[in-house]
Amino acid sequence: MRRTALLASAALLTALVPLATAQAAPASDDPAPVPVDRFEGEVPFAGQPAEGIFTWGGDSDDPPALQLTARSDAPEGEKVLTGTYDISGYGGFTHDYAAGLPAHDWSAHKGIRLWWEGQNDGKKIPFEIKDGGANGEASELWTTSFTDDFTGWKQIELPFADFTYRTDYQPVGGIDHVLGLTQMWGYSLTLPTGVKGRFAIDDVELYGKADQSLRASVTTDAPVYAVTEGGTAKVRITVATTGAAPLTEPVTVAYRTAGGTADAGKDYTPVSGTLTFPAGTASGASRTVEVRTLKDRAAESAETIPLALTVTGAKAPAQQPQVVVDAHGLPYLDTRLPVKKRVADLVSRLSLAEKAGQMTQAERGAMSNPGDIAGYALGSLLSGGGSTPTPNTAAAWAKMIDGYQLQTRATRFQIPLVYGVDAVHGHNNLAGATIMPHNIGLGASRDPRLAEQAGAVTAAEVRASGPQWDFAPCLCVTRDERWGRSYESFGEDPALVTSMETVIQGLQGRADGSDLDRDDKVLATAKHFVGDGGTVYGSSTTGTYTIDQGVTEVTRQQLEDIHLAPYQDAVDRGIGTVMPSYSSLDIAGDGEGPVKMHARGDMINGVLKDRMGFDGFVISDYNALDQLPGAYPAQVTASVNAGVDMMMVPYSYTKFTSTLIDEVKAGRISERRIDDAVSRILTEKFELGLFEHPYTDTRNASEIGSADHRAVARKAAAESQVLLKNNQNVLPLKKSQKVYVAGSNADDIGNQTGGWTITWQGSSGNIIKGTTILQGMRNAGGNVTYSKDASAPTSGYDVGVVVVGETPYAEGVGDVGNGHSMELSAADKAAVDKVCAAMKCAVLVVSGRPQLVGDRLGTIDALVASWLPGTEGDGVADVLYGKRAFTGKLPVTWPKSEAQLPINVGDASYDPQFPYGWGLTTLTRTPSGGTATLKALGIAATLAERAHAADAGRALVGQARLIVQQKAANSMSAAVAKPFADADHLLLTGKYGAAVERLTAAYRAA
Repeated sequence: MRRTALLASAALLTALVPLATAQAAPASDDPAPVPVDRFEGEVPFAGQPAEGIFTWGGDSDDPPALQLTARSDAPEGEKVLTGTYDISGYGGFTHDYAAGLPAHDWSAHKGIRLWWEGQNDGKKIPFEIKDGGANGEASELWTTSFTDDFTGWKQIELPFADFTYRTDYQPVGGIDHVLGLTQMWGYSLTLPTGVKGRFAIDDVELYGKADQSLRASVTTDAPVYAVTEGGTAKVRITVATTGAAPLTEPVTVAYRTAGGTADAGKDYTPVSGTLTFPAGTASGASRTVEVRTLKDRAAESAETIPLALTVTGAKAPAQQPQVVVDAHGLPYLDTRLPVKKRVADLVSRLSLAEKAGQMTQAERGAMSNPGDIAGYALGSLLSGGGSTPTPNTAAAWAKMIDGYQLQTRATRFQIPLVYGVDAVHGHNNLAGATIMPHNIGLGASRDPRLAEQAGAVTAAEVRASGPQWDFAPCLCVTRDERWGRSYESFGEDPALVTSMETVIQGLQGRADGSDLDRDDKVLATAKHFVGDGGTVYGSSTTGTYTIDQGVTEVTRQQLEDIHLAPYQDAVDRGIGTVMPSYSSLDIAGDGEGPVKMHARGDMINGVLKDRMGFDGFVISDYNALDQLPGAYPAQVTASVNAGVDMMMVPYSYTKFTSTLIDEVKAGRISERRIDDAVSRILTEKFELGLFEHPYTDTRNASEIGSADHRAVARKAAAESQVLLKNNQNVLPLKKSQKVYVAGSNADDIGNQTGGWTITWQGSSGNIIKGTTILQGMRNAGGNVTYSKDASAPTSGYDVGVVVVGETPYAEGVGDVGNGHSMELSAADKAAVDKVCAAMKCAVLVVSGRPQLVGDRLGTIDALVASWLPGTEGDGVADVLYGKRAFTGKLPVTWPKSEAQLPINVGDASYDPQFPYGWGLTTLTRTPSGGTATLKALGIAATLAERAHAADAGRALVGQARLIVQQKAANSMSAAVAKPFADADHLLLTGKYGAAVERLTAAYRAA
């Protein structure tokens, strides 16, 4: 799923403010307009920290092209700013004031205005201003928009009162949520997507006189007041001012109960009146209005009683409050009934519009009007990567989600939301959460129990902060490590992926769903169904992606054996939801060609639901609907009829719901199909216990990031480390040794945690609480000197540790060929070369996929695949210093060159740098005896297999591995690699005797 755009910046007006004094004073008492941009060349094209205008975009082709153009029809001066654009993701331009200059005070003005040359294309143009903070890139973003529905030049006025706090992205997480206007840093303008266009803009200036409504506001303590029948709602009305100053003018609030679905006199006692807050009233003063409801003893759906507020002298509440009499006495509310009967009763009562709402999921960033939750009867919200509340704390998450949940109380049947997040390696959107190794590292651990523990920690931290639904685990079988999502996979072998699906029990609990209502469990999602890990390199048509979201070309048997295999196990484990893949599936011989998975009814309805017996619900991927062929109604019909039950339509929920209703009315989607989808969704909501407990149980919030949780992550980090080479037993290190540490990833928690950490793409630097590998080594008691670029003198050290690898990325942004490669950076190569030439050295590769190091392997004494170990660098240090043994095994084949890709266990031609399953062990004695011992181990392993003694069988194969790896450590060849990799696959499938046979073949070839 994609993250929304970053729009921010800072530094322009300073040189322009004196120009305001040169203008004639207006006839009224309005202050003179203050120029912001005249576009005559007074402001350069430049970015932070200098003052200037700069462009930005989601991909390299998204930023618009800008120039200053002399125009005879310029509204002001001689020149205007013109530009062209062709934006697929997001793009626009920003004017920032210089970070080294004071911020500007706009508080004396009514708003900001500009001249825009209309193209009459009907497109909405978002306009953003930057308030408070250190500079334009660390300010608070406030947004409004205008519509290009005219031709020629027009002056657009944007009153500050119309700007709203941007909820989908804040560069520093937000500051105080108050548009103060006294510390302003510039503006941004976002251009339309999906069309080629041009624009012209001129004369941006501040205008008008500010009124009190910009500085004073009236709020209520809640937008919805739900009471049981006969109860009294107490609506507290508060007046507040910017800076907490007393009111300079009186504020009046007229109120009256009117409209709604409740009947005055029968369901409630009507009220009306006026509240007055005189001039001089302190900010924060409040009054209370009471609304008394009446009992009539009949079973009923919920009834609404809007309380209309008319405010004079201040800004009115963003949402008018309403009192709601709770639904009561209806069968679906009876906890004594089976879930199936409760669902059937509720579905029978819903209108088509309410059913369509349940099938709709919106992004929280789209909720500029939270009343839409009730207005469209939305079934779900999500936080995409980086879509977080301010501040980004567990308490703020719970408050935010509970606020959204409160809105559902104003619907007829008060169906709660289910709130989803991508917690793919811990609760990775939440600052301070415990971040596990990515799945590729868990796959390296070969420890199903550890996977379950990691899932349990993730579930507990997610549920305690509000969300009840996790878009994890990814059950993709990665077949080409050029894929930017390969680290989301447990590995290249479907048997390995299946073995790690214990994570589902960690997330959800028991397979029958009976644990879902616990305060430490969440609804899990198997993704991406099916074949996302098998796309062909170069087949993607999404932007500049090279492989992600491309085409998976397989025979029917390959589909079954490789990509479908993990899903039956997930269904058997009770997985609650499944997410289809963005990719297309092209099955040889079926005559269909490539078909997007979101439209493959043969796979979703036919295989997943009918053959496998999946009884949860199918959730689409982020905006995946838009990738289907045809017009929007055809896209909706194709996907829903294919079996997608809930549509993730982050910012187009109104369009989706109306289209879905139209398609049902037209007969292109059956009501039976709608009822099936809604029944599946409601079943999970009932099992989650949301009808009885819709709000967050925060009692376990103190456990988020706790020592116990971090201990699990530390163990996972240790077990994920794969020792590929260890000449002369360089590892483990001794505390008595003087260790020289270098490399880009030794002391960077952002690089260490990778993508999907705090934001969608992740980022380098100190982005989350945790321990870097360097700090872990120091914590372990190591005698460590650190020089990131190895520029410090290298003499006098016993051993060097160079930590190199990748910087963060996610999804197709990280595809090889899309700005990424599998080569180490020049700086990392230089650090390796310098350190390894000066002393014995160990190289740790922190990455989401193998890195090509064959040209330097001869100079490296020890090589470790560290993957992306998460926040607990102490776990890496544990194996480096011998507190724990290295036990990790390669979850994917480590290639010699990119030309070998794709390369996987079982290939007919197989000659990698290191084979699948390879992983040297420390602190463990290797059995003696060679072939004779291997023969004895093979006999014992076969007997263990026949006796279904899995633990004994795995231990016997493990002994055989030690023998082979000891002999083959420095004599790898295709003849060794292929049977060795085969043996690891056989081990995972329980064929212990055959595994030892293949290991014996590898031993003989070494």
